[in-house]
Amino acid sequence: MGSQHELPADRSYSKPLGIRFLEYIKKAKLSYESHQAIVLIVTFFAYASYHATRKTTSIVKSALDPQSSDVGLKFPWRITYLSAPAESKGLSWVLGDGWAPFNGSDGTALLGQLDVAFLSVYALGMYFSGHMGDRMNLRIFLTVGMVGTGLFTSLFGAGYWAKIHSFYYYLIVQMIAGLFQSTGWPSVVAVVGKWFGKKKRGLIMGIWNAHTSVGNITGSLIASALLSYGWGWSFVVPGLLIAFMGLVVFFFLPVSPESVGAYREEDEVDSLRKSEEEEGVTEPLLGSNTELKEKAVGFIEAWKIPGVAPFAFCLFFAKLVAYTFLYWLPYYISHTAIEGKYLSNEAAGNLSTFFDIGGVLGGILAGHISDRLDARAITAATFMYCAIPALYFYRSYGHVSVVMNVALMFICGMFVNGPYALITTAVSADLGTHSSLKGSSKALATVTAIIDGTGSVGAAIGPLLTGYISAESWSAVFTMLMGAALVAGLLLTRLVVAEVAARISESRSQGGSQTGSEAPE
Repeated sequence: MGSQHELPADRSYSKPLGIRFLEYIKKAKLSYESHQAIVLIVTFFAYASYHATRKTTSIVKSALDPQSSDVGLKFPWRITYLSAPAESKGLSWVLGDGWAPFNGSDGTALLGQLDVAFLSVYALGMYFSGHMGDRMNLRIFLTVGMVGTGLFTSLFGAGYWAKIHSFYYYLIVQMIAGLFQSTGWPSVVAVVGKWFGKKKRGLIMGIWNAHTSVGNITGSLIASALLSYGWGWSFVVPGLLIAFMGLVVFFFLPVSPESVGAYREEDEVDSLRKSEEEEGVTEPLLGSNTELKEKAVGFIEAWKIPGVAPFAFCLFFAKLVAYTFLYWLPYYISHTAIEGKYLSNEAAGNLSTFFDIGGVLGGILAGHISDRLDARAITAATFMYCAIPALYFYRSYGHVSVVMNVALMFICGMFVNGPYALITTAVSADLGTHSSLKGSSKALATVTAIIDGTGSVGAAIGPLLTGYISAESWSAVFTMLMGAALVAGLLLTRLVVAEVAARISESRSQGGSQTGSEAPE
């Protein structure tokens, strides 16, 4: 009987080489908690590197197209300079020269088209990635995605040394990079969801989700610092960084407890099983054959899980706002007079990181509050409504002083990124392990991909519309962002009402049981 817990040790687990090496040094099996720590750390830096490579484009944008403060996106798609004009073919490049074809009169239009092409392929790829992620070894899938992203990000930068001035080259490279980028999010959320129960998922994932902002900040600082050496370095260095992290994932990431034979303490298993049963999940949490029994959930079935559609469409508008800031904030800052002066590209890039710092706090706060209240929809909707006045004040008073700009930008980041972080992490993981799935965790990557894929369509549309609208007025851009924040909040109304009703009935039943116990015998 005593050997019952040791039986699975004879199974040949697909332990990553790095885990085996750590166990060899330690001369003992790694505990469940050690595996959890490795999962959090490796996935944190893995996804931070995805965002670092994604952020570089917005920093380099103003160096490729330096003098286009009053030019917005134009329609239809026009491609100019298939070869460089004679004067731009010199051997030396100086910051401020721009880069053909992006330094022409329609440079901003071309850069906007790169953003849209990248994000459209990313959004489309997200749906397929989730589908594949639930059917493949996530460690291999993630490694391929990261090395591929590194390769094509570096190829974009290689255009600097190869003197490539063909728009088609940059367009195709960005689109393939977008496809590889789409592997990241469904994979990391699925892995973390398999290692952590629902109890403190909001807070843990809120802190963990700081990787988005850490990646953006790192990408901004690296790209800004390297710009003066030649804009190619701003792509190649983050590209090498994510390829290196891809190798770390390959050697160290344990995909699930079953895959490495990690088991919790006996009493913890019992309490977890009890809580799973209360939620209507009756499948054993750690049965050795669960992976064989589980069947991956189909795309349409995943959409039918209660809550998936409202949160997916809410994220469409939340990401529209967040990604407009991601892609256009450094550009907006460098083309807006603060205290009557215009900041340099590097200063604007560095200043824009305060939006992401606010986002870190927003993600942690949203996760913690939603855990305490057990109300994901109420928290997400409240944050989206608060983002509306924050956006208004940033546009109206951001030019007064640098301190005012930073403070208001920080507040905007907090309210915009809070619900975005909550929906893409804790909510996706909750719904991916929903009680209607009868204990199968095979829907995790699919649900995550549906929610974030739908959000990524909004992420593509926001920067595109901003390119058109900013040509007329930046105030109109902020009006669009405030409208999107309002719609995002309203889309959760039905879920908010349901959560409020659940809280009221809960407090009534508690009140009823208290009065019942106090009644005289």
